Amino acid sequence: MEGQTAILAAVMAGLVATTVTVLIEKYGGILGGILGTIPTTIIPAAIGMGAEGGDDSLILSLAIVPAGMLINAIFLSTWAILPNKLPIKWSSNKRLLFTSICSLIVWTVTGVLAIQVVDIAIEKNYSAYQIAVTGFLLVGILGAVMCWNLKPAPKGKNKVSKIILISRGTVAATAIGIAVLISGLGMPLLAGLASVFPAIFLTSMVALWIAQGPSVPLGAAGPMMMGGASVAAYSIIAMWSMIEYGLAIGSIIAWIGSIIFWSIPSFAYVNWRSKVQNSEIST
Repeated sequence: MEGQTAILAAVMAGLVATTVTVLIEKYGGILGGILGTIPTTIIPAAIGMGAEGGDDSLILSLAIVPAGMLINAIFLSTWAILPNKLPIKWSSNKRLLFTSICSLIVWTVTGVLAIQVVDIAIEKNYSAYQIAVTGFLLVGILGAVMCWNLKPAPKGKNKVSKIILISRGTVAATAIGIAVLISGLGMPLLAGLASVFPAIFLTSMVALWIAQGPSVPLGAAGPMMMGGASVAAYSIIAMWSMIEYGLAIGSIIAWIGSIIFWSIPSFAYVNWRSKVQNSEIST
């Protein structure tokens, strides 16, 4: 069972990772960034963690997911801010490599800190819901701030190569599969954090940068950050629905709820900010 759920999660993650790039390439960074961050890979990951670790382990794993998405938002903010701060004389490939390495270092450091903070919160008897809601509010606020002044997010003009698409799908699949396996080892916090490892975000940024240049991925960073909070919303709803209604039905309830209560309003907000900025530019 453990191997089967890990494989299912991995396959779904790989498919989604490939689709995200195509969405952003086709629809531009704003719409593609929101569509590409609707909860997907977290679904088989959560089901796998619940099947392997039980209810208590599932709740702990889901409780750290919003904090993980906050870390991912910080990860994406590195992509939105850092490239423009690098020396102009650097080549595009050098800027891409440096930004990739720095963003992963930022994610790792903040991830370690997040686990320590959540451990302290648990020791001080904060509930899993309090921890999850706090993380959700922080990532939602950060996403809204980053999308207030949107960077240009044009549609891509070049096709992302099949090799890059396959590579990013493989990386994402591996990350999510490992998260489910970790859950079976009795480490729910680490499993929850691993389930939101930014494999999709990282490979989206790299693939789009290589194919389209830096403008498309940098323009998508803010909307992806905003839309990514839907995964945090999913985890909060799932902490209740998957216990009350079972893993399958509970996942469906959490997925629909996260889209209604976050993904749709997020798109409306980002679209509004885009129109406001376009009107200001035209005048």
